[in-house]
Amino acid sequence: MRAALARARLALVGLRSRLVVAFALVAVASALSTGALAFREARTGVLQQSQDAVIKQFRDNVDALAPGIPADPSQEELDGLVSQVARTHQSQGWHVLATYGGLRASSLSQGAFDLLTPELRRSVGTRPNAVFQRVSDHGYPMLVVGLPVAYRTSPGLPPALSGVVLYLEVAQSTEQAYVKAIITAIEHAALWALGPAVLLALLAARGVLRPVRALRRATRQMAEGHLDVRLAVRGSDELADLSRSFNDTAAELERSVTELRRLEAQARRFVADVSHELRTPLAAMSAVTDVLDEELPSLDRETADAVGLVSEETGRLIRLVDDLMEISRFDAGAVRLHLDEIDLAESVRRTLASRGWQHRVETRLPAPGTLRAQVDPRRLDVVVANLVGNALRHGAPPVTVRLGGPEGRPEGAWVVIEVADSGPGIAAAALPHIFERFYKADTTRTRSESSGLGLAITAENVRLHGGRLRVENRVGAGAVFTVELPLRRHSPVAAADGPAGGRS
Repeated sequence: MRAALARARLALVGLRSRLVVAFALVAVASALSTGALAFREARTGVLQQSQDAVIKQFRDNVDALAPGIPADPSQEELDGLVSQVARTHQSQGWHVLATYGGLRASSLSQGAFDLLTPELRRSVGTRPNAVFQRVSDHGYPMLVVGLPVAYRTSPGLPPALSGVVLYLEVAQSTEQAYVKAIITAIEHAALWALGPAVLLALLAARGVLRPVRALRRATRQMAEGHLDVRLAVRGSDELADLSRSFNDTAAELERSVTELRRLEAQARRFVADVSHELRTPLAAMSAVTDVLDEELPSLDRETADAVGLVSEETGRLIRLVDDLMEISRFDAGAVRLHLDEIDLAESVRRTLASRGWQHRVETRLPAPGTLRAQVDPRRLDVVVANLVGNALRHGAPPVTVRLGGPEGRPEGAWVVIEVADSGPGIAAAALPHIFERFYKADTTRTRSESSGLGLAITAENVRLHGGRLRVENRVGAGAVFTVELPLRRHSPVAAADGPAGGRS
């Protein structure tokens, strides 16, 4: 379910979705902006043409009737003038109003001309030209025209206003219908543009995403260790440059890793060869130091001290060579478990007793015979000895060993071995590296009895059993190493490349 949600989230915010949305937005924005410009021009043209035609008809009609208008018209004469103009254009829905001084004549039965604004009335009274204004009446567009009646008294002189003013109100419903049709056409054009835009976006996304997906697959393969993966380079655009850069990087990384692996293999062979070659002379030296140790009581003090030092350092060197040989076997994958069902508590007791630690370590072990498991006895002995020895060397008493297992031995249960000390604990910066080879948590300790490989070997032996090993500091003081081993038998696992490390 979580993977499906992650894929759905990726599809929503992925490059394909963003390209489709971007193309769609650009197409719609282009269509709308083009439509808006076209609409503005078309609307202006339609209204302008209608307005000019109405004003021209109104002026021609008034000019034709002007000679018959007396200088001081009466109410009846104004009514006749209005009636003539309105009747001539009755089919166009003209509403006409005439004023002269205090007289008013209207083609409307109620005589209401509410759309006449004061600005329009003032403009008509000051100039002999027609004045118009577009207004809205309950959402419907209306054209209002004011036209003063003027007489030309003599050639060369401007016409004189007669005082008679005619007003015209006419609805522009047809023009409004044209404007709505233009809007509908623009909306349809935007919708029709959206489909090709999405199609183009999908095609563009496919072209862009193909090398991106190939790059993602190649990156995953490289992360899995396939350093020989390469991308096919097509074209000369930015994606092709990216593919070439990836190929160059992969080739250089492959060369570097190959060289590192070669050097690492050489180093491992060198360690294994040196360790093997040292075993024979060290065996001879150990035999000699054993003889000298027997003669210590008969030697003078200085000679005895020198013999003791040689014997101690020879033993340390032998342990180091043995640890190096063991690590070499892990690296070569030559280690196999020899499983046997044993009493774990009795195995821990034997480990402590064989090294003389039974009086220095507190134990919390189950009764004999109550906790048995399939393990490699020799390697379990190494695990317990390394952890206890590490606690005794670098911790503080009391050192405690606890062995526990689940009651009823359920399927998939684990046996737990804990080794805890009461020392200062391990520095937080050292905890992530505590199982690395030759790692020393205390950098001031340049020499110690251990080889620095004890915890590395311990971690490898636990891993061979299919178990887990971890370390943490207790609240207060002291470090706790916890080993978890499966109670049921696991198939033997060969040691793989990848060393662990040591606290000592």
